Amino acid sequence: MLLRRIATHPIRPILLGKGNPPWRSNSRSLSTTTPTTSTTPTTPTASPLPHRRSPAMIGLMAELDQIAPRIDIRADQIEVIDSPAEFYTALKSMIRKAKRRIFLSTLYIGKTEHELVSEIRHSLRANPDLKVSILTDALRGTRESPEASCASLLASLTEEFPERVETRMYHTPNLTGLRKRFIPKRINEGWGLQHIKLYGFDDELILSGANLSNDYFTNRQDRYHVFTSQRVTDYFADIHNAVCSASFLLKPADNPAKYTLEWPSSNPAPSPLTSPEAYIKATTSLLRPFTTPSTSHPRPETDTSFYPLLCQPPNLNTELPALRAIIRSPSLCAYTFTAGYFNPHPLVTAYLLSIQAPGTILTASPFANGFYNSSGVSSLLPAAYSHLSLRFLRAARSVHARISLREWRRGTVGEPDGWTYHAKGLWVTLLQSPAIRSAAHHQPGDAETSRLPSVDAVSGGVGPCATVVGSSNYTKRSYGLDLEAGALVVSSNEGLMKRWKREEEQLVARSRMVEEDELAGEGRRAGWNVRVAMWIVKVLGGEL
Repeated sequence: MLLRRIATHPIRPILLGKGNPPWRSNSRSLSTTTPTTSTTPTTPTASPLPHRRSPAMIGLMAELDQIAPRIDIRADQIEVIDSPAEFYTALKSMIRKAKRRIFLSTLYIGKTEHELVSEIRHSLRANPDLKVSILTDALRGTRESPEASCASLLASLTEEFPERVETRMYHTPNLTGLRKRFIPKRINEGWGLQHIKLYGFDDELILSGANLSNDYFTNRQDRYHVFTSQRVTDYFADIHNAVCSASFLLKPADNPAKYTLEWPSSNPAPSPLTSPEAYIKATTSLLRPFTTPSTSHPRPETDTSFYPLLCQPPNLNTELPALRAIIRSPSLCAYTFTAGYFNPHPLVTAYLLSIQAPGTILTASPFANGFYNSSGVSSLLPAAYSHLSLRFLRAARSVHARISLREWRRGTVGEPDGWTYHAKGLWVTLLQSPAIRSAAHHQPGDAETSRLPSVDAVSGGVGPCATVVGSSNYTKRSYGLDLEAGALVVSSNEGLMKRWKREEEQLVARSRMVEEDELAGEGRRAGWNVRVAMWIVKVLGGEL
């Protein structure tokens, strides 16, 4: 009954199309199957290709197969984008090439992103079969109302193409009643958001942590992976459609805000503002099929496997167990973990502190934090994250974890050429030879360090064989309040491993190591006001 309701609820149909973005000359569209419009998860099949996977990778995948669905693809179906400018160029190029569907899941679209919306408008005019579906967050997307906002910008597009453009706005069930009325708009996102970042165009998908606004296109560093795969794109289009069906419908209106938000009676859940508990129950049932592993796990026939990850609090979360599997793998050789806002969930912290292998934690410098020099309560956030970094580093030292903490910085926020850091994810290197596992994991004294094999030696010198990419910041808020989506990608392809290594090294190159003394020093130590603000947020049920 439930899956029938999912498949038939009146979301505008999204059609598949084909085409190769001109920004990537070596891409190929691999779709030859019949278009799909159902929001039931798509069960993929893989193309047979020879490949080699190490015993360590095979063991890891056996565990992952029990956690999340698996989509087997080829490494040449993945492209890693390096910069905000290239991300924006890819977005515009894919919009122009789209013939059948565009779906955008994002926290918000900047209220002044007229160029991006114009690209969508031009593509709609040029392609009469094109359908566009946009999903944003209701709190963030209406923050500036009744002044110009994300909602008013998208309402104009819907007004022009009422039959081919649909915009939905997700509202958290955790912010209702008095809390919604009195908590300031600037910080109300601490009670839950639509945080997924999926950008689909025909049979291609950009999976990222970046939103759609000017800073993410110019001077806000994130991560961006492009997947040229109908199977991957269909899977996330189905998730997008399901969340849309449980969200408010944006409609243009003749009022100061230029829009209204309506809850269609056809939605398969009650409004989160009137029946939050019933809403959570209904949406959990709606999204659960997307987190269920396949009933059978055939041997992969390609060199790369893609595990989609989804988090819908409080009941669905495949990312945490996937992180546990990969971080606590006995074959782990080295890793780099990054988050722009470093405040890991207690379980993520425990996983990181339990690792014997050397690791790097990469986070934003206070001068690269998006809240640096902001106004009001949010101005305390950079110091709060420094305080949390200090606590983590002290915990690492207490258990002798081999962890270095590095802070990324490129100029200073608010000054010319100043960037912010918003990248998040994980790169993992596994041992390629079981015979040297004990040596690589041995805790050395100073005299022994030089005799241990290097990471390149034990990994084959190629690079990470797995990465996690997506929207999650890996915090208590991510897993307790926000909607998140991402992927864990595992590959034995040396070309892709080298691209991941290059991506990791480029981010680390703009960072420097920080120690406890610096974080506890006069210029970095969190004052009483920061600690009180952190306590108040927790008491009111929010999270950083």
